[in-house]
Amino acid sequence: MSGPGVSASPIELRAVLFDAAGTLIELRESVGTSYARFAEDHGVTLPAWRLDDAFHRVIRHAPPRVYPGASAEEIVREEIAWWRAIVRSTFLAADSTVKFPDFDAFYAPLFDYFSTAQAWDVRAGVPAALGRLREHGFAIGVVSNFDHRLPKILQALELEPLLDLVVIPADCGFEKPDAGIFDFACERLGIASVHVAYVGDDREKDGAAAQHAGLTSFIVEDFDSFGALVDGLIQATAGSILR
Repeated sequence: MSGPGVSASPIELRAVLFDAAGTLIELRESVGTSYARFAEDHGVTLPAWRLDDAFHRVIRHAPPRVYPGASAEEIVREEIAWWRAIVRSTFLAADSTVKFPDFDAFYAPLFDYFSTAQAWDVRAGVPAALGRLREHGFAIGVVSNFDHRLPKILQALELEPLLDLVVIPADCGFEKPDAGIFDFACERLGIASVHVAYVGDDREKDGAAAQHAGLTSFIVEDFDSFGALVDGLIQATAGSILR
């Protein structure tokens, strides 16, 4: 985080929604490091840096995780299959000759690992920041493109009690940057988008997308700390929370 940039005009915020990965929480190690560590247990050795590079190339062109008309159980199966394809493509992009004795035996524990607190850290200052926002009367939620594992992760990291809602594509059939996911969250809160702020780490999928949906957006890296971010949110409302 660097320096704040807050509008001087009051915007009467009543709620603050956050992105999850990269904003409230972060991986304890790089994706490539985790992939390499699990793969080594299955007889495949590749450098973490190469897997990181391949992962970012693969994920950039991945299809959306939206499954209209699917049941909750079907969505879980689709998300597991989606990630299986991403992981497999990552290894092939890193080394087209790679072969696992049993790819599913490797993939299943890897997928499960990323649903645990062992894989994630809460970013510094987040619990205190969420507590301050609640004390000032804000509703607080998460809007993320993560999959069905996110609620379990937030619970394991002890963030769930600080949140009023968590919205993922499986809940609404939309993913960022589609405005539909923000509209769904605002409807769930019962608060018009003009009174809702969104905080994320991606200037396009978070910042620009939230603004397009009518929310006020903030980028975490524009602030020195989460404490400074909360100061900015409170300042932006000019002390007028209309709940």
